[in-house]
Amino acid sequence: MRHAIGIRSFGSSPANLARKHEIAKVRETGLCGRNAGTVHVGRGAHFARLRALAFSREVSGAVLFALLALLPAGPLAAQLAIKGETVYTMTGAPITNGVVLIGRDGRIERVGTADQVRIPNGVRVIEGKVVTPGLIDAHTTVGLSGWLNQPHDQDHLETTGPIQPELRAVDAYNPNEPLVAVVRGFGVTTLHTGHGPGALASGQTFIVKSRGNASGPAVIDTLAMVAMTLGPDVSSAFKSPGTSAKSIAMLRQEFIKAQEYDRKVRAAKADAPVARDLRLETLAAVLRGEVPALITAHRSIDILDALRLQREFKFKLVLDGASEAYLLIPEIRAAGVPVILHPTMMRTGGSTRNAAVTTAKVLADAGIPVALQSGYEGYVPKNRILLFEAGMAASYGLTTEQALATITTTAARILGVEARVGTLERGKDGDVAVFDGDPFEFTTHVCAVAIQGQVVSDECH
Repeated sequence: MRHAIGIRSFGSSPANLARKHEIAKVRETGLCGRNAGTVHVGRGAHFARLRALAFSREVSGAVLFALLALLPAGPLAAQLAIKGETVYTMTGAPITNGVVLIGRDGRIERVGTADQVRIPNGVRVIEGKVVTPGLIDAHTTVGLSGWLNQPHDQDHLETTGPIQPELRAVDAYNPNEPLVAVVRGFGVTTLHTGHGPGALASGQTFIVKSRGNASGPAVIDTLAMVAMTLGPDVSSAFKSPGTSAKSIAMLRQEFIKAQEYDRKVRAAKADAPVARDLRLETLAAVLRGEVPALITAHRSIDILDALRLQREFKFKLVLDGASEAYLLIPEIRAAGVPVILHPTMMRTGGSTRNAAVTTAKVLADAGIPVALQSGYEGYVPKNRILLFEAGMAASYGLTTEQALATITTTAARILGVEARVGTLERGKDGDVAVFDGDPFEFTTHVCAVAIQGQVVSDECH
């Protein structure tokens, strides 16, 4: 970026020759551009050079003050450079010998080849074979379900009632849960976590970085979706509902109540407001299209039930799990809903007995947006490694770019956070994963992870 300092061209008088000498000296600092009277803003370590010029008395105070006024008030120079033999920006073809430059504000400043991107002096440099955007886990319960698998660290499912959409994930998330650090070490920088499967409406989900706490800048969205479940997993956790028909009837009744509640709230006068109902407030937000419904449905009958509910009540639907989605490709495509698919290596049984390792490719080939997830495990270690799940999907038909998209770009779009994460491009969050080989090879390690420009892991996992 350049700014004029009001000096253009000069004649040959002694005063003007002195000015030319001053400009030449200032150019030596590296601040100036090719044209006289311009200065680059955002280059670090120039203050010391200007100070030396001042004490040398070779440049007048007026010129120095003009230059100092143009420098940024705060540190805006790059703080981290990440170099890769191959850089997958996920915005186009991979870059050979690429560089990702991240600023002090935690956002990406530049991405390009090593010839295009100059790394300022003094900036920390990390190098690797392959560089990708930080990975996005499109659905998990990490931070609510702990690795000890004991009652005190299991906050993902409240079993006192089958419909509790008002339960906030942000109130139960534990950023110090060891599993958060585990998934971060494997390149996951953004988590869509919250209440898990097992209830008709188990509660809310939210989106958070895999560092920091649940109340600061690490939080991207405090209410991302409302988690719901259809199928026999609900019947096993609650006395009622006991059948699929009862499950749908109960949800429809709650949606109708929410519609009526919303009408009353909108019609109420300021001096006679309607008493707040957190459950109906949340469901009304779903029905208004403000918050998507994340419906876990594995069997084809349950997927069809979810699609029927969506057609009736016109809410935004994201299918989750979807073990038998490959049986309903025309129906899912016609509905225009995305799928957060079950982990590729998920243990099968019960409602997931017909899950297939090829479903991600089938969905992608059909043009249906598909993201992968680590999901929820009912016992230790509770969470799968997202990178391995995408690698297995690549082994069963997805290209490298398609597999990466399921845990970066497509995941970001499904979650509605593509303006911040999912790609490596100027202005996006500086979330980056660095590998010592092909990300989907079993012998490859994640050797560095940055979140918003801060290196949070620099050991190979």
